[in-house]
Amino acid sequence: FFRFIAKPCAINLGIQDSGPHRAQPNAILEKVFTSITKSPDGKRLEGLSKQLDWDVRKIQRWFRHRRNQDKPTTLTKFCESMWRFTFYLSIFFYGIRFLWTAPWFWDTRQCWYSYPFQPLTSRLYYYYILELAFYWSLMFSQFTDIKRKDFLIMFVHHLATIGLITFSYMNNMVRVGTLVLCLHDASDFLLEAAKLANYAKYQRLCDAFFMLFGVVFIVTRLGIYPFWILNTTLFESWELIGPYPSWWLFNGLLVTLQILHIIWSYLIIRIAYKALVRGKVSKDDRSDVESSSEEEDVTSNSTKGVFSTSSNGSNRINGHVASGQWTEE
Repeated sequence: FFRFIAKPCAINLGIQDSGPHRAQPNAILEKVFTSITKSPDGKRLEGLSKQLDWDVRKIQRWFRHRRNQDKPTTLTKFCESMWRFTFYLSIFFYGIRFLWTAPWFWDTRQCWYSYPFQPLTSRLYYYYILELAFYWSLMFSQFTDIKRKDFLIMFVHHLATIGLITFSYMNNMVRVGTLVLCLHDASDFLLEAAKLANYAKYQRLCDAFFMLFGVVFIVTRLGIYPFWILNTTLFESWELIGPYPSWWLFNGLLVTLQILHIIWSYLIIRIAYKALVRGKVSKDDRSDVESSSEEEDVTSNSTKGVFSTSSNGSNRINGHVASGQWTEE
């Protein structure tokens, strides 16, 4: 997908395969960077300054350049986002097409009629397997992607999602499981579309996609999810089939997801507030990507738009808000 679809699209949009500014070759600093620390403290900086006869500020700048040197290029990030956009969009429309004719899509009480003796159709089976495989891939790739401030939140989210998919499949709760999956896919492809527009430097389109993503995310995660999904798993299931043994675990995982939804909604609203009121967003509230010099830090703080692209090309809005990758849920 990267080689034959995403990369040609990126090149046609003018995205170059060029990374951030490379650090000046220095054997001593390179040895410290690879063997000791990537972020030296003040005492070590003073020692290196005396050893190399360099200014401390120059050494700090070298380490920033060196850390950013290992970050993926804009082309790489575009390809990753395009893959996720393609998957989320495809699986969302597959889920909508499948659920449109399903009786439990229109009446959630149907999720519990005749439980647990409900048939598992082939389309439902493949829907589950595809979603489970994708979230496992996100779980593994999280350890090789750029480390971000929301790493723990995303780790918990992936664990909860994989646990829910597996648990609901083993207990034949696939009907309500399909509702949860489809609801979560409704906003994810919009976020990836905003990232793609950001990398291609279509700022207005990027801002429009992000605002649309924010609206859909909040409506589905803070409105439909608790009043539609949690209502049927907490109350309708209790009424129709009683307190089954796994009721507490199943609903505990679903409530964990709702807590994460609240946290992410807060981040989205804060970014949207900055964009609308101040007319700019200086950095991602969850990204650890650095500017490669003090001057670049100042420049990035004045960049306008919901997604601000710094001079090192590493800013983006994952998951699962502005310049760092949101990870999808």
